[in-house]
Amino acid sequence: MNYIWDLLIKAEDEGLSKKDINFHLAETYSPYMELSPQFLNTQLVEQHVEVNPYYRYFDIFNNLFHPDNTSDRAFREYFFDIVLHFLADIDRMQGMNKKEFFIRFILKDIEANVFGNVVRHNICSFSKKEQEIVVLNMLRLYQTGDEIYLLKDTLKRLFKGCFIYVKSEEQDELLLYIRQKKTEQNEQKVQLIQEIFLPISFHIEVYWQYHFGIIDAEETMKLDRIALY
Repeated sequence: MNYIWDLLIKAEDEGLSKKDINFHLAETYSPYMELSPQFLNTQLVEQHVEVNPYYRYFDIFNNLFHPDNTSDRAFREYFFDIVLHFLADIDRMQGMNKKEFFIRFILKDIEANVFGNVVRHNICSFSKKEQEIVVLNMLRLYQTGDEIYLLKDTLKRLFKGCFIYVKSEEQDELLLYIRQKKTEQNEQKVQLIQEIFLPISFHIEVYWQYHFGIIDAEETMKLDRIALY
């Protein structure tokens, strides 16, 4: 990490908000680097970050911390933090493509309750990368309308090694097996995916940790490791 925008992206990937990061003028810094961490090769995200603002923004900050200017130091430091956050956002938007803008728009719609309470509440159970997986498939849903395929694709990308069976002899039903344990967070993820991608006519049964038994499939017929269908 050498740039302020790079740091904010890394912070978001680790579950931190932009508000958790505070930028400060570095006391000592390299003229060839924007960030001035204590250890040059660190990958850790610190919440108090020292910055060399003259690396890219000399014209903006050139007189802000002049040695002869000793008044309103606290105000100038607060202003410094706000402006650097603003500049980092501009950096990020300049590097975004059309798809990334759409992801942001849909996430804002989710926060605004456009897709309902279940989606707005449960989206917090997903990491940033998982949210992008869901939103990208929502975009594909608008384009193709292929609900079942996108339901399967989303589940398989979020729950590695899961199995999905379509049973449509008597009623439209999906059987979902997830290797992981049943937790509140995992349940919320599945609920959100159902809310968005599951067709109205379909019902879904979810099996956690233990697969239901299938005749002639020995892996699913082990004692104490089988779920009943």
